[in-house]
Amino acid sequence: MLQIRRSADRGQAEHGWLSSRHSFSFGHYHDPLHTGFGPLLVINEDRVAPGQGFGTHGHRDMEIISYVLEGELEHKDSMGTGSVLRYGDVQRMSAGSGVRHSEFNHSAAAGLHFLQIWIAPKLDGGAPGYAESHFTPESKRGRLRLIASGDGRDGSLSILQDADLYASIPEAGQRIEHPLAAGRMAYVHLIRGRLLVNGTPLTGGDALKISAESTLVLEGAEDAEVLLFDLPA
Repeated sequence: MLQIRRSADRGQAEHGWLSSRHSFSFGHYHDPLHTGFGPLLVINEDRVAPGQGFGTHGHRDMEIISYVLEGELEHKDSMGTGSVLRYGDVQRMSAGSGVRHSEFNHSAAAGLHFLQIWIAPKLDGGAPGYAESHFTPESKRGRLRLIASGDGRDGSLSILQDADLYASIPEAGQRIEHPLAAGRMAYVHLIRGRLLVNGTPLTGGDALKISAESTLVLEGAEDAEVLLFDLPA
């Protein structure tokens, strides 16, 4: 079964310094038809003005992944971690029993564009944790590159959930297949460009919920970059 989530139908938040699009219910935006997909609870596409950002605030019991698309994301947290992330950098923060952090546009001149992704952990509590890694465009070009997983295999970031997150920059004329095991479902978020997923056309910002399918087929790419979540049903 395939269910399209069009970019234009996402929730919107405009705060002057922040322009955000919410794939799932978040903050003041609530849509009972889009409250998450399995353990995947949040995909926010955020554009942050120069020098602006999210002041120190708390989280708990959540796996939070940041995927930078453009600009510089500055992160500081109560674990003593500080970093500036750029395109290709992916950050994972396990909130565990509780953590406080801030996120800012490090640049005083250029905008910041990134995705913030929340995945519910298998178990609540535990010690907070942080990790980051860089995935070059070449590592994602023409293939599905595993960037986060429950077991941290293949150099991916380890998360506390039985979920696999892949990133890809598919090439024109290419066909990429991904098998879905029994009891699994998938969520495909097209970051930019155009792509066919199991014959369904998507454009930048669109997504596709996938269940009761055995194989995903990505083809017809035009300047595309995509995230694929392989999730427990």
